[in-house]
Amino acid sequence: MQITRQADYAVRAVLYLAGLGNGDRAPTSLIAQEQQIPPSFLAKIVSQLSVAGVVQTSRGARGGVSLARNPGEITLLEVIEAIDGPISLNECVFDPSSCTFGDKCPVHTIWCDAQKDLVKRLGATDFASLANGGNGNGV
Repeated sequence: MQITRQADYAVRAVLYLAGLGNGDRAPTSLIAQEQQIPPSFLAKIVSQLSVAGVVQTSRGARGGVSLARNPGEITLLEVIEAIDGPISLNECVFDPSSCTFGDKCPVHTIWCDAQKDLVKRLGATDFASLANGGNGNGV
């Protein structure tokens, strides 16, 4: 499994905003430049993050993008899923009937456990910790 480039860019953008300061805004052009994200791609990402309630945008001379909530309330899981949708290591995790081996599949439990561990780790990793140089909440 690999997150998309779009999700990676979203994580970079949110991390950049988390490092600014409480409620501070940045123009998308600056975020794109500082984080080496193509500006047109960033506009789409910001739109998706705004719909998900992660960031807020404002127009005008003093406009820009800011976090919609405290960075300690925004998790890696939330940002990745806002862009890529639900994380799935294998189709059978969400739909066991998709496996030709059904209930007798020796790997199904491993996929489910690994998925649960990954989702737990990403859900416990917030942007305040990351912005402060940590690696999340140490789950």
